[in-house]
Amino acid sequence: MKEKYVILRESSTRRRGSGAGAASAGAETVKVEIDELDRRSSRAVAAKKGVKAVAPVIPMRLIAPVPQADDDAQAAATTAWGISAVKADVSPFDGSDVVVAVLDTGIAAGHPAFAGVDVQEEDFTGEGNGDTHGHGTHCAGTIFGQDVNGTRIGIARNVKKALIGKVLGDQGGGGSDAILKAINWAVEEGANVISMSLGIDFPGFVDYLINEQNVPADLATTMALEGYRQNVLLFERLASVVKAQEPFGQTTIIIAAAGNESRRSENADFEIACSPPAVSEGLISVAALGLQGSKFRVAPFSNTNVLVSGPGVGVLSARHTGGLVAMSGTSMATPHVAGVAALWMQRLAADGDVTGAQLTARLIASGVRNDITGAFDVADVGSGMVQCPI
Repeated sequence: MKEKYVILRESSTRRRGSGAGAASAGAETVKVEIDELDRRSSRAVAAKKGVKAVAPVIPMRLIAPVPQADDDAQAAATTAWGISAVKADVSPFDGSDVVVAVLDTGIAAGHPAFAGVDVQEEDFTGEGNGDTHGHGTHCAGTIFGQDVNGTRIGIARNVKKALIGKVLGDQGGGGSDAILKAINWAVEEGANVISMSLGIDFPGFVDYLINEQNVPADLATTMALEGYRQNVLLFERLASVVKAQEPFGQTTIIIAAAGNESRRSENADFEIACSPPAVSEGLISVAALGLQGSKFRVAPFSNTNVLVSGPGVGVLSARHTGGLVAMSGTSMATPHVAGVAALWMQRLAADGDVTGAQLTARLIASGVRNDITGAFDVADVGSGMVQCPI
């Protein structure tokens, strides 16, 4: 039985980036290839020289917003609360000379929130650029959106170059092949910070094997689990290649949403661990916090075992059809962390070259847990609510 596989293969392609710390010629790179293979031949390919990893293409989906009562409250507010929660409103930094990438459903580039930004779009879905869903536009607005009708929604408001990879289609679905190609593209184009509010669709992969490949249900579950593990490794290998750019001047970190599958509102023990690709080593996983009076609380839907947290309940940002809208989810927390990372990149670059390890360390170390209330443990919030450099 043949199916699509992703192959990470060593390459000598020269980087073209222009971000802070863009790589020079000679940096190790990879090609993302797609081939039709059966399981036996996939193992043979994985053993070949120059092959970093091989994994079946697995369905991906956006981490869909979770309706919350806070959404209506924020929709009527005049200030996006996450801006002050991460101290962006008092930071002297604004993301200047930092290149950010958003891999999502695309962007409504004509929205006033993105005026003055060089938005470079690349479609990996075959549906064409733009954003008819709205998820990607909302996430981008939080990272680098300009003020809309007097309301501040963006953290890094002086980002001048944004890379928008459309990896999820109009219905919010896609494949791991598109995500990996888009990450590689973003790194080649000089992204310093990559934001991904998406996850592996494990149930969707099981359904595909059963309904499209006629695999018995018990075998399909086992095969999907194997593919799941291989894809986690694939993202880790790609992250290691990204890290290998550091000696050549390319600085890139990847930030990903932990997922919204937990159900603490039903039972405090109904917690789900961070989902892929965020769980992969080398990526920064993000949990969601909401407001509770003057303090923060762990969002009931937010998955656990994360590195950091960000504002993720009732987040006001750009609506793809115009104006603003509030949404909730770890999808909304992730671009907050990406925006904070852009400010830290600017801050550190002022003192010289910056490695991804340095940027990651400062970002994680910026987290604070003092203002988080209610029952929680470190696994739920990581280092806590990230903070911008002051």
